[in-house]
Amino acid sequence: MIRERPTGEQLPFDTLADRWRSLRETGPVRYDESQGVWQVTDHQGVTAVLADPATYSSDLSPIAPTQQDFETFRQGNFVGMDPPEHRKLRTLVSQAFTPRVVHGLQPRIEAVCERLLDAVADHDRFDLVDALAYPLPIIVIAELLGVPAGDHRLFQEWASVLFGGDQLGEAPDMADLERALEAIAPTVREMNGYMLDHIRHRRAHPGEDLTSRLIAAEVDGARLTDQEMIGFVALLLVAGHITTTALLGNAVVTFDRHPGTLTALRADPGRLPDALEEVLRWLPPFPELGRRVTRPVELAGHRLPADALVMAHLGAANRDPARFADPDVLDVRRSPNPHLTFGHGIHFCFGAPLARLEARIALRLLLERFRDLAVPTYTDVAFQNPAVIVGVRRLPVEVERT
Repeated sequence: MIRERPTGEQLPFDTLADRWRSLRETGPVRYDESQGVWQVTDHQGVTAVLADPATYSSDLSPIAPTQQDFETFRQGNFVGMDPPEHRKLRTLVSQAFTPRVVHGLQPRIEAVCERLLDAVADHDRFDLVDALAYPLPIIVIAELLGVPAGDHRLFQEWASVLFGGDQLGEAPDMADLERALEAIAPTVREMNGYMLDHIRHRRAHPGEDLTSRLIAAEVDGARLTDQEMIGFVALLLVAGHITTTALLGNAVVTFDRHPGTLTALRADPGRLPDALEEVLRWLPPFPELGRRVTRPVELAGHRLPADALVMAHLGAANRDPARFADPDVLDVRRSPNPHLTFGHGIHFCFGAPLARLEARIALRLLLERFRDLAVPTYTDVAFQNPAVIVGVRRLPVEVERT
């Protein structure tokens, strides 16, 4: 198998690592005048920001651009909420999305993986994103929500628009974000309408799916309204697959760029969980989290005013030498691995167990099916805009079957 490895040419992922290193070198906290944001780059500082929602709010609406269709979506998007509203919605999803439910999905995830890989069984070359990394998690989350999995191409189009970042540069300011919101508003409007139809159908015809359980769930005697459910279900559908898609693509690229890694994992599949945690540390799909300062506060010797925008840099914090030994070395045996890719505190990603399970099963089956899997040339690889998500849009691979 001939592999054209880049010689001297940096891939977008390499450029990210350089940027994160540069950010750390300027100090744990700095003000970026070009973007008008405070950047927090060390592990301790990022952890502190994420652990204090009273001071560093997830609700950016007072300082962020607004758009009517996004306001509908925002009503149920508990990622952008603070307590007590956040507690209500988080508790609801916790009732319906339990560890037992996730663990029980293993046979179904394996079956979907097998079917998707069967479809390329006679191919020596295929696009890993199109064949596996995208359809696997979207089929799983669609079935969980009771949404027709046959509509997955429509969901893919939505995700492509929402996370494509075609309207943004690598360092967008508020004006860029406002233009981007207007550009993708028709897609959000279409998604909102689809979700409302699905929710109303499930209210009239409840089943055993997650949407039906969310409709029936109560916290302090309260249930979700249809408007709250729109953003809630849309968040689960979109966020419930995009992280796994990115993680799988990032893992294959990372292992390919570190020769011998896949061979070692094939010889000892028990190392897969640690290897995936290292990929999550190495290339977090969402490397920055925005927070709004609610009151004047001092952070690392800097005075931050109320309503300042803080960017907590997970990517930089994940390579903080004060927290990780040899942070710029990929070590698939690294354990413990206290990366911050899934967040910290009350907003820790509730879908993390599902993403980990899907990625672990998918990579195990890839290793079992193929004695060799490689990216033959990076010329054909299409990368996402890292200002929105760190991942690949297209990842052609060559394989040799066992």
